[in-house]
Amino acid sequence: MGRKRSSPVNVLFGWVRRQSMKVKIFLGVVIALCGLVALKMWVKDHNYFFIASEAIHAAGILVLIYKLTTQKTCSGLSLRTQILTAIFLAVRLFCSFTMEADIHTVLDFATFVSTAWVIYMIRFRLKSAYIKEMDNMPFYYLLVPSAILALIVNPHTQFDHFSEICWAFCVYVESVSILPQLRLMQNAKMIEPFTSHYVFALGIARFFSCAHWIIQVYETRGRYLFLIGSGYFWFPMALLAETVQTFILADFCYYYIKSFMQGQLLVRMPV
Repeated sequence: MGRKRSSPVNVLFGWVRRQSMKVKIFLGVVIALCGLVALKMWVKDHNYFFIASEAIHAAGILVLIYKLTTQKTCSGLSLRTQILTAIFLAVRLFCSFTMEADIHTVLDFATFVSTAWVIYMIRFRLKSAYIKEMDNMPFYYLLVPSAILALIVNPHTQFDHFSEICWAFCVYVESVSILPQLRLMQNAKMIEPFTSHYVFALGIARFFSCAHWIIQVYETRGRYLFLIGSGYFWFPMALLAETVQTFILADFCYYYIKSFMQGQLLVRMPV
């Protein structure tokens, strides 16, 4: 049951809704900066940001698994986003095994296996509930530009050039992999609870990953952007990819928090 219409939460969100887009963006930036300052003060080892990002992504996949196994439906889920997720995870696992295997490799492998299972369930076991007509964003819109960017801008390391291109490719694909899911949700105009939990988890994961880059740039006074890379463009491009995905998910996260604070079970997207 939702909160009363006169509650402070409703008053706050009503005030925000009446503001101009510039004011909303300003408020979002202020909240994000406050979060970054808090993380910088509380977390000393910034490598934990990446671990937190991957762990939250894995938790989001577990939410989908729970939905598929208990509700026996895949309605509202984008098969294309899951396939793109499997692609960049597979490429990143290949790079991890050829470059350096660590805790990130373990988390990525667990997420890849879970994503592959979700794809199997949508594609074969629950395909009657899959809304193919709404999941209509072409793969080549996302994969082709990512491949071209990976060939042009990639890191220079002590490893072979093919692995460097693959690593850049998975970074670029990851930054846009959520777009088919967002397109499907915009088409449906309403998102089921477990799907919304999954997308919100991705938004939080991207925030932690983006926070790592921004704090590193701040602490090195910008030198971190130009340490290594193809023509010194790799780190700026990687940061841009993280920032793009974070902003792509920011709008959804706003509506998710709004629905949650108002006690609603479904997230309603604007027309």
